[in-house]
Amino acid sequence: MEQQDFDEWGFDTLAVRAGQVRTAEGEHSEAIFPTSSFRFDNAAQAAARFGGTEAGNIYSRFTNPTVRTFEQRLAALEGGERCVATSSGMAAILSTCMGLLKSGDHIVSSRAIFGSTVVLFDNFMGRFGVQTSYVPLTDLAAWEAAIRPTTRLLFVETPSNPLTEVADIRALADIAHRHGCLLAVDNCFCTPALQRPLKLGADIVIHSATKYIDGQGRCLGGAVVGSEELVGKEVFGFLRTAGPTMSPFNAWVFLKGLETLKLRMQAHSANALALAQWLEQQPQVARVYYPGLASHPQHELACRQQTGYGGIVAFEVRGGRDQAWAVIDATRMLSITANLGDAKSTITHPATTTHGRLSAQQKAEAGIGEGLLRISVGLEEVADMQVDLARGLALI
Repeated sequence: MEQQDFDEWGFDTLAVRAGQVRTAEGEHSEAIFPTSSFRFDNAAQAAARFGGTEAGNIYSRFTNPTVRTFEQRLAALEGGERCVATSSGMAAILSTCMGLLKSGDHIVSSRAIFGSTVVLFDNFMGRFGVQTSYVPLTDLAAWEAAIRPTTRLLFVETPSNPLTEVADIRALADIAHRHGCLLAVDNCFCTPALQRPLKLGADIVIHSATKYIDGQGRCLGGAVVGSEELVGKEVFGFLRTAGPTMSPFNAWVFLKGLETLKLRMQAHSANALALAQWLEQQPQVARVYYPGLASHPQHELACRQQTGYGGIVAFEVRGGRDQAWAVIDATRMLSITANLGDAKSTITHPATTTHGRLSAQQKAEAGIGEGLLRISVGLEEVADMQVDLARGLALI
């Protein structure tokens, strides 16, 4: 499929075929190019490649055919001009910041973001003179009020981790652009199968490909998608020099993941909704957080903005840490791990794992209580998940 064909094909076709360029061997599946460098026909070609006057492979830190196929396919699915693949989701956020920000710039971020992202913004970007302010994810007035003359970037996860709050992407894009800022959306929980932030006005989409894009917990990777100017020039420029690069093998695994992404996200969403509805009926559960529930504060927004609700369910058990840990420790089928997006369901205690490095005040502001549990709902039978959780809930 040629690049110009991408606009003519539907999502499912793009997920299977976009970006592939077959070699002279005529392979049907995408080829893996496990090579560090590439040979040139002559010295003039080498000079032209390094000088940027001729397109082509140079060195796998920043040009590799397998990685390029993944980048083109994900860009096509998100509706972006360019994608830069990275070694992890956090590397994608770092590359975005280092490529687009400078000392003296300011970020406005939602409070409800991954704990490591907070640490990156505060402990490391702050060290280089980039300040970050945090606001409630759904409070549009707070977003606008937090913007300074030096604000360059608005950053949001939607749905958020772990409370699945849903941000109004179009409204945030309008605020950002009115003040001359960029809007970056972490689309990890939905993927382009359920949500396309660029179509809603966002400038940049960030992924942890480790999660649903892989779908089976095999590889680490990340991606940044956006315009040729922002991502193809600025973010790629940082990756070319600093090298937080996706490996060819991992890119090949993610390509296989993209082929089944929509089917899996639909199945994850269906299972998560069924489990969330069951959890709402359990007397030991004080509250359930899932955008597909009518009780969710942003349910109507999720219905408009997304085509599905995703596979993440969070819930508060009555009591605190001891009760939450009792539920976790009683499970026999769910995997106790902080990773998500796997075919296997996982359960974790955010306050002591994914958000464990946050201060008590930061946890309180983000709504991360000691009784909160997060489940990444996999592809097993929902009835088996219910039995596994009921065993622990009965101890409360």
